Amino acid sequence: MIGHDLHRDAVFVQVAWSSIEASVERGDFSIGMSGVEDRPELRARHAVSIPYFEFREVLAVRFADSARYRTLADLSGKRVATLGGTGAYQTLLDLQPHAGPIPISYDDDVHPYSDLVSGRVDAVLLDNIIADRSLRRSGGFYIQPVPVATGHYVAVLAAADTALRDSVNVILRAHMRDGSLEKTFRAWKVWDTTQVQYFARALTDSAGPHAVGAAASVRSVRSYLPALLRAALITLLLSCLAMMLAVAVGIAVAAGRVYGSPLVRAPLAVYVEIIRGTPVLLQLFVLYYGLSGFIRLPAFVAAVLGLGLNYAAYESEIYRAALQAIPRSQLEAGRTLGLSEAQILRLVRGPQALRLALAPMTNDFVALLKDSSLVSVITVVELTKQTAIYATNVGSWVVPGLLCSVIYLALSLPLSRLARRLERKWSSI
Repeated sequence: MIGHDLHRDAVFVQVAWSSIEASVERGDFSIGMSGVEDRPELRARHAVSIPYFEFREVLAVRFADSARYRTLADLSGKRVATLGGTGAYQTLLDLQPHAGPIPISYDDDVHPYSDLVSGRVDAVLLDNIIADRSLRRSGGFYIQPVPVATGHYVAVLAAADTALRDSVNVILRAHMRDGSLEKTFRAWKVWDTTQVQYFARALTDSAGPHAVGAAASVRSVRSYLPALLRAALITLLLSCLAMMLAVAVGIAVAAGRVYGSPLVRAPLAVYVEIIRGTPVLLQLFVLYYGLSGFIRLPAFVAAVLGLGLNYAAYESEIYRAALQAIPRSQLEAGRTLGLSEAQILRLVRGPQALRLALAPMTNDFVALLKDSSLVSVITVVELTKQTAIYATNVGSWVVPGLLCSVIYLALSLPLSRLARRLERKWSSI
């Protein structure tokens, strides 16, 4: 509709909603319109159209909790799901210092409601059109009638495209007047009396609601740094626990493949090939969502298990190769001296294999530290996810990306140095 009126001035493509703002500023396309929320930070960094839709942030709860959880105040200390980097997420964060709900960030708008029904979260705070669509699709929950807040969707353009932004505003108002927008919204079943009242206000207010000047303040680095550091601790703890699991399972698998009978080696080889041949992202989804009908793992536990079992397959191959690299003559010498196979492993084969495996083990831990960013898909807010939320809120990846890089380097460099020191020390033995 709008693209037809603007002819070739704008190119419309579908991208992830969280990357729209950066994409229009980079010049990938001219206009972004996909549930982009109007907010001061957005207007400070981009050219923004008048809002074309008014939504309400609503609270969805299970039917059994509909009388107990009516407002956010009733959910103190409870898990409330939403999309990261949205106004709803910021609302939940603002309540944190006052013993408010615990925000659980998702990357999509489907799993929050399925997790609500299954009992993983206590409520969902999202836009009313998302809640209504999920209710029609799957049901199983209740939407509280009193909204938590009101917001607006806008079209976003690059900061320099003010002329194109003005053309978009003219077209939006024209389609508000002639009923074209109403017809579109009715076709998608999102039209209600709220839009009637909003259109009336928008057509009489030349600036549009919530207009904010380009001097709108952006949150400083200092205000986001504590959240990034907390997320870094989660990343570090998650990576350490996953690596401990990977080492333990990897040693067991390697020992089984080197010393076990064919009946033991065969299933272990199948485990290694399946894990190495499938994406870790898929394995995380299976653990967290696929097994929820049998066992409902907490997100952090699923993340540790997913990363740990995935890396265990790679670790086992490192340890198996290291064990098999020890010269057979040394093993025969140990047997000649009367040592048992367990003593040979502990005193002869094991220490030398560990020396050979140390460098690739260190590389794997650094890789796992970075791969921990994947667990955000199962609602764990680690360092990269928190950085993405920060970047979305401030409208730029430059400062958040630099901070995130510095923190990752601070986590990984000491480990690399320690590994090199151990290698030098053991090579002299």
